[in-house]
Amino acid sequence: MPIYEYYSADTHKIYSFYARKLVGPDVVPRCPDGDGKKMERVLSPFAITGRAKEKTDEPGGEGMPDLDPRQEAEMMKLAGEMSGMDEENPDPRQLGRLMRRMMDITGEKMPEPMLEMLARMEKGEDPEKLEEEYGDVLDDDSMGDLGMGKGEGEKGGAGALRRRLPPRRDPTLYEMAEYL
Repeated sequence: MPIYEYYSADTHKIYSFYARKLVGPDVVPRCPDGDGKKMERVLSPFAITGRAKEKTDEPGGEGMPDLDPRQEAEMMKLAGEMSGMDEENPDPRQLGRLMRRMMDITGEKMPEPMLEMLARMEKGEDPEKLEEEYGDVLDDDSMGDLGMGKGEGEKGGAGALRRRLPPRRDPTLYEMAEYL
């Protein structure tokens, strides 16, 4: 009786589902956080028995620089702090501090307009207002290799930071049959 894991890019979470029988690879349950959220099956970490430095199909692996174990631990701490943030109305100071810490951990450089916007966010300015003013600063093209561009229909700020962190794991084990 297997446990299957599915990732939702919309919530940036990995969900575990208990199936009383084997299910095919084309079976995808509804997202526990809402029917409109897309899900895709992912490989469970316990099924991986080594640490290869190859490109991974796992969510969060694409576009992320290779991190050493210390950096990975720091990013996991950062993800924990991020999960405590109010996603609807994030504190701009906290958001700015988390974004700066993330860049410090990875050693990535930000373009000057992003640094200016980040400094203003750390002073408490409204991220929505800053995004309107800076326009394309968070777009993929202007961010180069940072990969912090906006997702489809998503605003910058907290959403951009969330996509750069490893996905969170939903602690609940869901009954697969209830979500088909």
